[in-house]
Amino acid sequence: MEKWFVKNIGGDFYGIAREFGIDPVIARLMINRGLRTKEEMRVYLSGGRADIPDPALLKGTEKAAALLLEKIREGKRIRIIGDYDIDGVNATYILFRGLSRLGAKVDYEIPDRINDGFGINDRIVEDAFRDGVDTLLTCDNGIAGIGQARLARTLGMTMIITDHHEPMFEEEDGERRLILPEADVLIDPSLPGETTPHPGICGAVVAWKLVGVLWKTAGIPAGEEDVFLWNAAFATIGDVMDLTGENRTIVRLGLEAITRTENRGMRALIRATGLEGRKISAYHIGYVLGPCINASGRLETAKEALQLFLAESDVEAAELAERLRALNEERKDMTAKAVEAASAQIAERGMERDRVLVIFLPDCHESVAGIVAGKIREQYNKPAFVLTRAKDGIKGSGRSIETWSMFEEMSAVSGLFTKFGGHPMAAGLSMTEDNIDVFRREINARCRLTEDDLTRKVEIDMAMPIGYISERLCGQLSLLEPCGKGNTKPLFAARDLGVSGARVLGANRNAVRLGLFDEKGAGITGLYFGDADAFLSDLRSRWGEDEVQRMLQGRPGKVRLTVTYYPDVNEFRGTRSLQITIRNYR
Repeated sequence: MEKWFVKNIGGDFYGIAREFGIDPVIARLMINRGLRTKEEMRVYLSGGRADIPDPALLKGTEKAAALLLEKIREGKRIRIIGDYDIDGVNATYILFRGLSRLGAKVDYEIPDRINDGFGINDRIVEDAFRDGVDTLLTCDNGIAGIGQARLARTLGMTMIITDHHEPMFEEEDGERRLILPEADVLIDPSLPGETTPHPGICGAVVAWKLVGVLWKTAGIPAGEEDVFLWNAAFATIGDVMDLTGENRTIVRLGLEAITRTENRGMRALIRATGLEGRKISAYHIGYVLGPCINASGRLETAKEALQLFLAESDVEAAELAERLRALNEERKDMTAKAVEAASAQIAERGMERDRVLVIFLPDCHESVAGIVAGKIREQYNKPAFVLTRAKDGIKGSGRSIETWSMFEEMSAVSGLFTKFGGHPMAAGLSMTEDNIDVFRREINARCRLTEDDLTRKVEIDMAMPIGYISERLCGQLSLLEPCGKGNTKPLFAARDLGVSGARVLGANRNAVRLGLFDEKGAGITGLYFGDADAFLSDLRSRWGEDEVQRMLQGRPGKVRLTVTYYPDVNEFRGTRSLQITIRNYR
């Protein structure tokens, strides 16, 4: 079930268009994305390096930089504790390279997803102490390390925590009290009183800002930290941060930097995935390159991904890149089987009625639980948890919808977990097996999601006749890139289009090419990517078999479609033509 609605936000579209030399459609799209001032629009359209705030505005960076320089001068050993996902790997790389340039005695540890779980643990602290490490520097994983910070202090170690996750809290009599680790320095933009203008940054950007302050304090010229811009962009996309404000500028500049990076590992991964010579986009990081980095942490060790970025030779880089690519293919196969099993369990147990889906797949590899939860969430438009049987009990991952804060709702039933943490949109947990049914029951009993909350919303930017589409407009739509969470790709709608013909494409019948025309006679090619047989079945139920056959034979008939779409230019053998990609239809 879908609910379509068109954004109806007013504004001086033509005045904005004249101001910036753009089509009024682009002006309206910026208004739809919450931009109100000319300065916000300028940064959105052409923001540059000068628009990224001073990293020292991030609280704790100057104190941490001074402390790290003191440790470096004293020759103390520093160990970076990273994380096993895209964000953690890039944050670890930034900090390791950043400290190494200053001559620090530095190494790193990345927790093992299976044996250690998420975050720093006692073993990691104790191993560091035995190895003679003086200072622990975490990235993307330490804000929930209450006991580990206490242990490090007891052992006489210094601890600097950098993170971006929400802190733990207790709620009593309607009041919330934060529970923070007793580290020597805490850097986390999600903490109250933060002074950085754009707190919604990922762990790698936090690390990049710390290195920027550290290098400046050490006398390295400002701007040299931009060698890590591509890592900051890669992690921002990979950790699904909002592509607004500072994040948008970082990603735009970082994508440009990736195409000219001298990092052997990144170049090798681009070659291994068939992207060499192409302009790298946010899509490529989110769906091609990023999953290869994540695959190492899921199926083997994230240290392989970090070693790729640290590779000293092209041969080593090529071998590691191919290894990660193969691991990702294996991960995709495991995910497909787990999604099929999850869907079957929902049907067999009558769980469609649950507003929060809690699925127990004992044989599912715990490393893909989060991906499976995400796909189930997309399929049912409901918060979803996928739990698996692990070495020390049950582990699970959850993915949420915009109207349900997963971390907050889990905090209300925190007594059921042995460990948990995360964001409003995603979380991880550990529990005992006898609590699975209790968890499913209690999380649903507390759930206040309405039918409207659970109805898939199709948010349309504007109705736009297909006759308005032009190459110039399609070119200007690229000004909105990079698109992603918080800055979605524009969605247009056209009503009551006739169909002059249709053809099913693909060996798996997963696309349909349509000839479309409107009441004014404008025509365009439409491409629908999805189950072609289901699409044709929908048309038969409305127009009948004869009309569908007429359409497939290329003869105009009675079939009419109202569609949402995105326009672009197709180039084939030197010929350019306008087309639309159909997202939804009625």
